[in-house]
Amino acid sequence: MLIGLKIENIAVIEKAEIGFDSGLNVLTGETGAGKSIIIDSLNAALGERTSRELIRTGCENASVYAEFSGVSDAVEAVLDEAGIEKMTDKTLTLSRRLNASGKNSCRVNGCAVTVSLLKEIGSQLINIHGQHDNQSLLAPEKHCGFIDKLAENEALRTEYKSVFAQLVSVKKELEALYDTRDEKTARLDYLNFQIEEITAADVKIGEREELNKEKTLLSNSGKVVKALQRAYAALSGDNGILAGLEECAEDAETAAKYYSDAEKTAQGIRGASYELAEFSAELGRLKDSFDFNPARLSEIDVRLDFLYRLSMKYGAEEKDIPDYLEKIIAEKAEIEISDERIGELEERLYALSDKIKELSAKLTESRMTAAREFEKAVKAELEFLDMPKVTFVVDRKATPLTSKGADAIEFLISANPGQEPKSIAKIASGGELSRIMLAIKNVLSDKDDIGTLIFDEIDAGVSGSAAEKIALKLYQVSKGRQVICVTHLARIAAQADRHMKIVKSVEDSKTYTSVNVLDFEQRAAEVARITAGDAVTALQLETAKEMLLNAAKKGDNQ
Repeated sequence: MLIGLKIENIAVIEKAEIGFDSGLNVLTGETGAGKSIIIDSLNAALGERTSRELIRTGCENASVYAEFSGVSDAVEAVLDEAGIEKMTDKTLTLSRRLNASGKNSCRVNGCAVTVSLLKEIGSQLINIHGQHDNQSLLAPEKHCGFIDKLAENEALRTEYKSVFAQLVSVKKELEALYDTRDEKTARLDYLNFQIEEITAADVKIGEREELNKEKTLLSNSGKVVKALQRAYAALSGDNGILAGLEECAEDAETAAKYYSDAEKTAQGIRGASYELAEFSAELGRLKDSFDFNPARLSEIDVRLDFLYRLSMKYGAEEKDIPDYLEKIIAEKAEIEISDERIGELEERLYALSDKIKELSAKLTESRMTAAREFEKAVKAELEFLDMPKVTFVVDRKATPLTSKGADAIEFLISANPGQEPKSIAKIASGGELSRIMLAIKNVLSDKDDIGTLIFDEIDAGVSGSAAEKIALKLYQVSKGRQVICVTHLARIAAQADRHMKIVKSVEDSKTYTSVNVLDFEQRAAEVARITAGDAVTALQLETAKEMLLNAAKKGDNQ
């Protein structure tokens, strides 16, 4: 709950420190004294949007400091996630400094935070309901939240939201795959053609080099044949080298029989004749075996041309072509996997669609069961608050599936019998809105974990018996949580556990506002002023005291 609020240089408030207690805290004061400034200041501390116009005239900056005790586990979870140090006694401090330049400085437990984080934390600490600021009632999209609180279907909503997120994810992936499926099919056909072409080509590393060597040989075959023939004739002809060498060897061997010094030379010549005989035989084989096939040269030209065209498409180097083949085989596999993935996702989509329909139906059922209970309970509360002719309806329309279900829920009211219930925003006055919100809060009192409720002028347009009942209802609500109420009604002020008066004064042409906690006598004087105006009589003062005592007795009997 809120235990303290410190304000500096906000509008007409130069400095103010306000302490709050559990139960019903009431703020009263003359019109224009600055009651709304207290609420504006608190809104600033909670991270709500504010304006530099809020800064007191002549000042460069303003600040608000709010202290809370007994913060919930939900708030501490946010602190943990944000890395903000928690207090061991479960206290929490929020502060915000406004600058005339438009800059803001926000802190939680002394740690600098963004305005959005301040607002996230603040939204879990206080609910503020003003005469013209009941957004949650005026905004139909928020009505489902009230029903869900009563239905206590958080586990079901969490499961539904998880399945819905999976469904959206699967649909998104499928749509992406569908969008590219035709393109991928065409690409797959092209890849198959390329794979078939490269595979059929059976390219071998070094093949072009070997073919070019063979082409050079075949292109010069005439020269080769002639050269072999001449070489053979020169070596083995009738007048060839071998014939002369044979005769030379015989003469040298004859000389060696008689002249030993010639023996070695004769042996060398004979060895040379043997080697030349082998060369002669090889030349003869080469000459006779050389076969020139003009068709083979044509085949080589065709193959080289094919390999050239292949290299222009798949890689300049022969090694590039197998690499490219490996790459497109992998791409083909990926596309085929993509087709398999589509099948898997379609099966997953069918399963999730069935599951989400089942959960959506359960969610709707839980809401409608709670809605019927909610209608009866709110109607009973409104009857107590002097709105017996009001018809309160929880209207549900089916919607396409969203992350919150398939339900559009809106609160409708009819102020008079026989009238068709219509949207609250179109029918309810400011006073009716406040009473409807009070009724709803009372119905949900044990479902809402926000510890502080603030009602800003809930009594607008209300008097007599309705005012008395609103006062009693506020007192009842305050028994389960802290309630802070800005009011102009004496009956509400009389029910307060803590009564504070906002007083405006003028000194040296400057306006100041102070907040004073009232004792019994001061409360009586303030209640009398609210009832009768500035000219309070002794009788009116006694009546005010009696009202305070009666309120205390009623409170004791609650």
